[in-house]
Amino acid sequence: MIKKSQQFLLDFEKPIVELQNKLEELREMDASGVDLSSEIQALSTRIEELRLSIYGSLTRWQRVQIARHPLRPYTYDYITALTEGFVELHGDRCFGDDPAIVSGFATLSGNRYGYEDRTVLIVGHQKGRDTKQRRYRRFGMPNPEGYRKARRLMELASRFGKPIICLLDTPGAYPGMDAEERGQAEAIARNLLVMSRLAVPIIVVVIGEGASGGALGIGVGDQMLMLENAWYSVISPESCSSILWRSWDHKEEAARALKLIATDLVEVGIVDHIIQEPLGGAHHDPSATYDYVGQAICDSLKKIGSLTNEDLIRKRLCRLDRIGEHSLSG
Repeated sequence: MIKKSQQFLLDFEKPIVELQNKLEELREMDASGVDLSSEIQALSTRIEELRLSIYGSLTRWQRVQIARHPLRPYTYDYITALTEGFVELHGDRCFGDDPAIVSGFATLSGNRYGYEDRTVLIVGHQKGRDTKQRRYRRFGMPNPEGYRKARRLMELASRFGKPIICLLDTPGAYPGMDAEERGQAEAIARNLLVMSRLAVPIIVVVIGEGASGGALGIGVGDQMLMLENAWYSVISPESCSSILWRSWDHKEEAARALKLIATDLVEVGIVDHIIQEPLGGAHHDPSATYDYVGQAICDSLKKIGSLTNEDLIRKRLCRLDRIGEHSLSG
């Protein structure tokens, strides 16, 4: 019987799984009365060394693949794990509701991480687990009403002084004709303006994919956190390859050139903190991932929680102004 994790096996993980299958065979033989303890120990050590070697030297494209893993935790998973009493709110009060973006108020369980519990607004992309849910949520690609819903609720949170947590995980804003007709670009642009001026702490966490304006539309904040195997860029590697080389065959080269992983973005001042993932990715140990993310969010809220509203907005704008700074030599 094929294990669920092996149904979504990435190419570079195949050598590990092959050895794990051999290890299972040895254990079955050992249980039947043949002493294979030394062989089992040697193979176990070899598997662990191989895991450390592969996951310790991942390329940018391999991290993109991990960020897209179908078993990776999504926004609802983090909400369930890190909060209590989540109340989801719907609709933009203009056109309708957008299930690609979920948002609502909840109590962040800060006491687990050495802080007090507090009410927060959570906004995030939701992709869906099965085919039906993915179609319903358009694979996490929001329509304009999704961004307008998010803006409406962020303004509500600001009115009542509640911090905002944004979880980014989208391949981009929905590119359909109807989305453009309803003002996709305007909705994203207005969110950037409004989020830059809200007088409450905003913590942004890239939990998976962070592509283009689809992510940026709910991605302006005081602190940007990013999971170790997430990616964040103006364009996906495939689309970049298609534009520059008129083929998806150069997606790995495009990923290298885009410098879209967490370590790259820390270097240029876009990301403030990298959140550790379990070896192999968040889907290998979701519980540990939730703890890492929860701790990072609480630490960030404490870091900026003592600022006055004026200082909070001033520092946020200064942070945004620094992005893209460069100097010319010679």
